[in-house]
Amino acid sequence: MPNLLQAATSQVGRKILTGLTGIFLVLFIIFHLGGNLAIFGEADAMNRYSMTLHNLGPLLWIARIGLLAVFVIHAWIGISIWFKKRKARPNKYEVYSSKGGPSKQSLSSRSMAFTGVVLLIFVVIHVNTFALGETGTVVIDGQETHDIKTLVIDTFQSSAVYSFGYAFVMLLLGTHLGHGIWSAFTSLGMKSKKTSAIVYTLGGIFAVVFAVGFLFIPIYIYFGGGCEAALIQCQ
Repeated sequence: MPNLLQAATSQVGRKILTGLTGIFLVLFIIFHLGGNLAIFGEADAMNRYSMTLHNLGPLLWIARIGLLAVFVIHAWIGISIWFKKRKARPNKYEVYSSKGGPSKQSLSSRSMAFTGVVLLIFVVIHVNTFALGETGTVVIDGQETHDIKTLVIDTFQSSAVYSFGYAFVMLLLGTHLGHGIWSAFTSLGMKSKKTSAIVYTLGGIFAVVFAVGFLFIPIYIYFGGGCEAALIQCQ
């Protein structure tokens, strides 16, 4: 166990953990965005999606605990790396450059610690609001389940602060992913300059898509009126 712990906390081990947890979280974000966009599908699409997850029973809680562990590990490593860099280099560079070709220093890379902490706080609020929030019930295929769709619509309709705050955090998510996706693959040993350039470009594109996909939902519901909006079919 000590050897395993030492390997995990070594410089190489931390890079691998950062890459693996980062890619896992990106996969979760894709899955989560798909579930969120279900609100624009059939009338019971979002609640059916929620019901499917809850029908997993104990497996859902295992998945939640696993996801929490991945998130905490990723955040802990990221924050500790930031503190280590700050300690080693207390004075910021006035000009960012790189000897090995175009520098990947950008607003996204320089704000990773800040955006990461904001996202961590947001996740706690988000889980408390939706995953643990009080909901009514609906019946789907003869089974009573949580009415998460109404909770989402009511939350975004009733609070401009929550809606626009959510949208702002999603912009920060896009900023974080803009550098994070490329960094994850680099941490796992991506060496080819050509591959690195492709991943960097695709990572930026995906970051924009994810950010827009997530922030569109609260803004549309807030201005569109939720159930009265043309794209949202109500029961």
